Amino acid sequence: MGVSGIRSKRMIKAFVVLLRNTTWKCGVVERRVVTYLRGKRQNGEFTKSSVNDMFEHFEVDEAEHQRFFEAMDRLEKRGIIKVIFHPFSLTPESSMLV
Repeated sequence: MGVSGIRSKRMIKAFVVLLRNTTWKCGVVERRVVTYLRGKRQNGEFTKSSVNDMFEHFEVDEAEHQRFFEAMDRLEKRGIIKVIFHPFSLTPESSMLV
């Protein structure tokens, strides 16, 4: 299993938290992620959402996983979201690769 396979398995177990409510200069996928997290907050639910729940909501198939991962990376670099990995998602062999 390659590095990207291990990373995607870790990412699906991760949680995403909305830090800033902005979609300025965001692409289509980034806007969808921010809008989803914004809607979760407006409904009175906790702002933390799992990546797996987001994939189910957007009906993302295996081919689109990479696009969503890249969009979440860009949002995290800009300080709009924070990706929180589950502490038990790391295995000894995967911690060496990631």
